[in-house]
Amino acid sequence: MSLSRARLDGQLDISPKTLHKWVADYKKDAKHSFVGSGNLKPEDREKRELQKRIRDLEEENAILKKAMSIFAKNQK
Repeated sequence: MSLSRARLDGQLDISPKTLHKWVADYKKDAKHSFVGSGNLKPEDREKRELQKRIRDLEEENAILKKAMSIFAKNQK
């Protein structure tokens, strides 16, 4: 069964632009096109992990700065 894109996007109630993007994404990388359900592409997973690592390090840095100021006040 072959449907035209115009008919298909009408049946799915999505814009032609969205359908075109989905088709282009699938042609580009079929294995990782529709990862969904929290499953990320490897590069997206790595990016998320690196962003979390940055947040954690920034938080640790802020804690250490506060501790330094507390210890510096106690030294006086």
